[in-house]
Amino acid sequence: MSLFSQDLKHVAIIMDGNNRWAVNKNLPGVAGHQKGVERAREAVEFAVESGLNTLTLFAFSSENWGRSGEEVNLLMRLLNKALQEEVPNLKKNSVQLNFIGDLSRFDKELIDQMRKSEKETECPDATKKLDLVVAASYGGRWDILQAAVKLNLKIQSELIDKNPTEEDLSSMLSTGPFSDPDLCIRTGNEFRISNFLLWQLAYSELYFPDILWPDFDSKQFQKALDEFSKRKRRFGDKSNFISE
Repeated sequence: MSLFSQDLKHVAIIMDGNNRWAVNKNLPGVAGHQKGVERAREAVEFAVESGLNTLTLFAFSSENWGRSGEEVNLLMRLLNKALQEEVPNLKKNSVQLNFIGDLSRFDKELIDQMRKSEKETECPDATKKLDLVVAASYGGRWDILQAAVKLNLKIQSELIDKNPTEEDLSSMLSTGPFSDPDLCIRTGNEFRISNFLLWQLAYSELYFPDILWPDFDSKQFQKALDEFSKRKRRFGDKSNFISE
């Protein structure tokens, strides 16, 4: 049973600050990423307890490929390890794992592991407690572009009208099966969305806590949801407009 209002169904999180957290504590970078994985696990558990429908985690952006080869390889190993360790818990808690992004850039072994994890966590809607969406090798511009290409192909094939709607394009996005986020949280004391879900965040509430991701525990998650409950979402509604 949800602890929050019915309009809070989908939370998206930009998990930023792992490296800075490690530097602040005079630890190697890997320690920050490992702690970040722990916080991601905690966020999933909290999302289930809170009755959310969907939790989207920005794990690896398309721009992250520009980091050093050493760090990219480390992140790939951590992702592979996390999949092997977390899938049993996801299955146990009826959490369905979904990957979005340009997965073709990963090596075949990791892609196979991703698809296997998705398959193993499939569960019927009647028993599903959470859709966990992991954005990996993901960029908002890439998502809109690939959606536009697919939409054009459908128009050319006369499968949809030549005057497509916003809903038509939305259905072509990698997030097509899911509702748009109601709330987007970005840790790391940065105030931007960094090419994340550019189309989908059009009417999302944004929350920027002054905290690094490895310190974002369930109490911090609760604070974010409490803040959301104070917001009044208008979706462009002008009913409160007062003319002079």
